[in-house]
Amino acid sequence: MSNNDKVLILHGWGGSDAPHWQAELAAAVAKNYGTVSFPLLDNCHFPSKNRWIKQLKEILEAFKPDTVVCHSLANTLWFWLCEEEDFMQEISEVKRLFMVSPPSLTTDVDTIKTFFPCKMPPKLYAKEIKMIISDNDPYIEIPEAQTIASRYDIPLNIIENAGHINADSGYGKWPLIEKLVLDRS
Repeated sequence: MSNNDKVLILHGWGGSDAPHWQAELAAAVAKNYGTVSFPLLDNCHFPSKNRWIKQLKEILEAFKPDTVVCHSLANTLWFWLCEEEDFMQEISEVKRLFMVSPPSLTTDVDTIKTFFPCKMPPKLYAKEIKMIISDNDPYIEIPEAQTIASRYDIPLNIIENAGHINADSGYGKWPLIEKLVLDRS
């Protein structure tokens, strides 16, 4: 990552405050003199797809990130935004997109029902995409994650016994994601 790169970190349902790996990543980017935006999306415990899309559009227009790091529901949010082709072409592609623990596109949880079902958009508007899941994530099964990765021809990194790759499953400081985001060699 060059010091000029802007990193946008998007949390999922309920936020990703410390000790979550996204909070640690935001601190690591800042410690390395990177420019980071780690916004708290509106009403994160009871999110609305339309409100989150509106807020994300404003963030993208103002911040213009090079790298976007999504966790959980933020991946679904990115999918919905990619369906808005006119907007996405206007902001152009991001250099890198990290998709960590995307939930199933047919997730059936009442609190986040406005986000589902979600279809895979034709394009993800990123030049380089990495997808990381766990083999025991309660929100997605490996075959569906493989289908998503295959659809966009992106590598799928599967971590053993990492749950939903969040603070509850032991992912506070996470050296792998820090290396991936910070290392541009």
